[in-house]
Amino acid sequence: MHWFLKDKRTHKMFGGLVAGGAVLLFLADLFIMPWYTNYGAGITVPDVKNQSLEQAIEQFEAIGLRYEVYDERPSEKLPPGHILDQTPSGGTIVKPNRKIYLMTSAETRPTVGMPSLVGNSLDNARIQLQVRGLKLGAITYESSPYRNSVLRQSVGAGADIRRGTVVNLVIGDGVGQRKVPVPDLLGLRLSQAQIRIRDAGLRVGDITYEASLSFDPNHVIRFTPADSDSLFEGTTIHLVIAENPNVREEIETGVVLNDSIPRFR
Repeated sequence: MHWFLKDKRTHKMFGGLVAGGAVLLFLADLFIMPWYTNYGAGITVPDVKNQSLEQAIEQFEAIGLRYEVYDERPSEKLPPGHILDQTPSGGTIVKPNRKIYLMTSAETRPTVGMPSLVGNSLDNARIQLQVRGLKLGAITYESSPYRNSVLRQSVGAGADIRRGTVVNLVIGDGVGQRKVPVPDLLGLRLSQAQIRIRDAGLRVGDITYEASLSFDPNHVIRFTPADSDSLFEGTTIHLVIAENPNVREEIETGVVLNDSIPRFR
């Protein structure tokens, strides 16, 4: 064994093995590993947004990229089958055969049920349209005792319509053209007077309090206007309410009506 280690041929053999191994490592580092890891091989992702899906596919296939349509959404700006968004975005450097995820414009817009807006306030109608993806169009006013209340809508309630549809509304101006009898309010409790005013097609105005020994507390002492037997629908009635001259009672809060929401008879 000792003579084998001292033999020159042995030294040459080991030297050759070491040199050969070094060459193999150099070649592997230079050619094999870059091929395996795609080191230094980068592809710039084209920006295909707003293009048709067919145009995008041609560009991807020409440079060795794959694609997948992961979502479709309606668009007002692009026709169906066009690219709304992409991941990774245009200009990103990726490896060959990378998959690019695409969002395209839908063939048809989703539909929603048209809500019933008649009788609602304008603000409430606006919110209902917005949450359903509908648009408020023209607002026209018409004589009605129900101020800021929806009288008519251009799309019938319950209809299936596309998101983005424009809905026009006719709103009451709060002034009617028909005269109605003035109800007798003297001596009524505040809550009863409010209901009677609204039932007559009139509106409750200011409520003030005045000490009185002739009327029970929280009852109507007088009201204005009171010098006419009839008034136009929507006219405001102001009330003066009795209160105890010695002990000031809390204001009665039962059935205090909101004039922005109509009360239909």
